[in-house]
Amino acid sequence: MIKMSFLEKNLPLFFTIFFLFFNSSIAANAIYNIQNYGAKSNGKIDSSKAFLSAWSAACASTSPATIYVPKGNYMLKNAYFQGEKCKSKAITLRIDGAILAPSDYNVIGNKENWIKFDRVNGVSIIGGTLDGQGSSLWACKNSGNNCPQGPMGLTFSNSSNIDISGLTSKNSQMFHILVDNCDNVKLQGVKVSAPGNSPNTDGIHVQYSSRVTIKNSRIGTGDDCISIGPGTSNLWIENIACGPGHGISIGSLGWELQEPGVQDVTVKTVTFTGTQNGLRVKTWARSSNGFVNNILFQHIVMSNVQNPIIIDQNYCPNNENCPHQGSGVKISDIKYQDIHGTSATEVAVKFECSKKYPCSGISLEDVNLSYRDQPSEASCANAGGRASGFQKPNSCL
Repeated sequence: MIKMSFLEKNLPLFFTIFFLFFNSSIAANAIYNIQNYGAKSNGKIDSSKAFLSAWSAACASTSPATIYVPKGNYMLKNAYFQGEKCKSKAITLRIDGAILAPSDYNVIGNKENWIKFDRVNGVSIIGGTLDGQGSSLWACKNSGNNCPQGPMGLTFSNSSNIDISGLTSKNSQMFHILVDNCDNVKLQGVKVSAPGNSPNTDGIHVQYSSRVTIKNSRIGTGDDCISIGPGTSNLWIENIACGPGHGISIGSLGWELQEPGVQDVTVKTVTFTGTQNGLRVKTWARSSNGFVNNILFQHIVMSNVQNPIIIDQNYCPNNENCPHQGSGVKISDIKYQDIHGTSATEVAVKFECSKKYPCSGISLEDVNLSYRDQPSEASCANAGGRASGFQKPNSCL
């Protein structure tokens, strides 16, 4: 007599369990393909309605949902994804193709945003390319003609628990990625690219937001690689390659009299290549109650950077809108640790702080910046702090 194994005895039960599990998995991860809602992959026909319809369907789901963008090019005039009425708290936008802005900048040039997510919770974007096709608008701006401002590329506002990974954003008409009034945002493996002469194409701009992480990304633009605006706290930036561009900037701050400050920012393991600035803090020469404190810059490599380390509290382009007085922004407790490489100018460290509120608590530890194989220089005004470890240039604090 042949004995039946436990598996053979219970095979019908196993099949039943597998069938139930498989079907519940499908139900728990509904997929909404934008092509099923009319999106065309030729890059010429506007697919805005298809994207918004897929979003509405995903929003209505009571379980995790995925909006799928297959391979191909999808033209999107502009789309605002509203999350206030979403039942699903986990919506993934998975992009295998590319989303293109209209090639004629006049179509959306006066819009504030191209792709905007507002009041969403638990949204993830995985992979894909966003192409702002901004070259014709930049040419218009650089020629001095009367041009529209152009929209922001990808915006998240008033949102929480956002995860962006493996996304490429290129040639945005204005800022590539904007994080505004958000909490708990992660950007990883992001690639941002635009020519060095493209105006106002900041890579990632963060403002009025907390618990934002930007890691393992390559950013090259015509403006700041990463810019940090008022009201930013608990920001972590790590393992970034920056260039071309204007570096990583806190500011400009202090435009408004009543303005929230920037605090608890860590920038570590960053390489700047051929950028205008490296680590910059920039404030308007205006009255303000803003502040900057508890900032750490650590393990930074400079390669032919014009202003590797700079605090500029006298920012006043064309001497307009500034009442010729010191900045009211109070800067304190900024640490620079292990900063090395090459400066493209003789002055590698420049602290131009406010006469009214001098910088305090600046710390330089192990700084080694050379200029054409020669010692570089440091310049200080209204700056207080200490230096330790290796110092080249000699500290002026």
